Amino acid sequence: MSRILLKLSGEALAGSDKKGFDEETCLMVARQVKQLCDNGTEVGIVIGGGNFWRGRTSENIDRTKADQIGMLATVMNCIYVSEIMRSVGLMTNILTPFECGSFTKLFSKDRANKYFKNGHVVFFAGGTGHPYFSTDTATALRAIEIEADSILLAKAVDGVYDSDPKVNPSAVKYDKINIQEVIDKQLAVMDLSASIMCMENKMPMKVFALGEENSIVNAMKGDGFKGTTVIV
Repeated sequence: MSRILLKLSGEALAGSDKKGFDEETCLMVARQVKQLCDNGTEVGIVIGGGNFWRGRTSENIDRTKADQIGMLATVMNCIYVSEIMRSVGLMTNILTPFECGSFTKLFSKDRANKYFKNGHVVFFAGGTGHPYFSTDTATALRAIEIEADSILLAKAVDGVYDSDPKVNPSAVKYDKINIQEVIDKQLAVMDLSASIMCMENKMPMKVFALGEENSIVNAMKGDGFKGTTVIV
């Protein structure tokens, strides 16, 4: 794969504390992304905001405002992880669908492609810029826009199951599954709108646990990959 879109779970980046950042986890991600870039792969990144804010769990705040807080949480995450990646020798840029002063640059496909051509890791922060759309939808949208070869979904769980493994200890994990089956069974890979976008645009995915050793590199190579491949 020459270009991938890596989706990082905010909770996974937080480590065992589940809030804020775990620097060792972020460094582990940065070192793996550097391996990919050193081998010529162009890497785009979307990060969720769940380590700071989950707007859908708030009952007292207007949904639009809650989602806006979530968008800003993803910007904070991208600024932090971007700096961690710079500390290991990578060049990075952060693009958002809305103005953030000098913190980020405004997203356009042409601007993203220019950064990729120059060997930069490109962060897509701020979701889609609109309420009622998750970072899953932003991930599918940006992957399709930048014509990525695949989405790599690094989560706290190690793949796709037929039911929630946290609730059902007998849940069965899939090694490979078709996106149509994911949609029909409404499996918790991405939200439904994101899954439909991936199906319509033939965007494959790999779903895996971020915490496993060399998980991102293994997802790229295929060797030692322990997650789920979602085919289209």
